[in-house]
Amino acid sequence: MIRHIVMWKLKESAEGATREENLVKFKALLEGCRNLVPGTLHLEVGLAQPGLASTFDIALVSDFTDKAALDAYQDHPDHVVVKKFAGAVSEGRQCVDYVL
Repeated sequence: MIRHIVMWKLKESAEGATREENLVKFKALLEGCRNLVPGTLHLEVGLAQPGLASTFDIALVSDFTDKAALDAYQDHPDHVVVKKFAGAVSEGRQCVDYVL
C-alpha cells in the first residue's frame, strides 16, 4: 500500500477569489477525486485550523493499493483539472509518497 500526502500553501488571492474562497473550492475538488480510480483505499482533505500550528493551508492524505493505482489517479483527467487549479492558486507545495 502507498500513502500519498500533499500539502499546499495558497496565495492570498488567485483566479478572482480570496484564499478562503479558493480553499473551499480546492477542498471540494480534491474530495471529488475520492472514487476516480480502482485501488483508491482512502482519501481525506484537511484545512489548517486557526489557533493550531500550520505552515500550509490544505493537506491531502490518500492511500492506494499500489503504484499502479497511484499512477492511474495522477493521470486521471479529473485529477489533472485539480492539478491545474492547484498550480494557479498555490504558492508552495510539498509531497511525500511512502510504502506502508
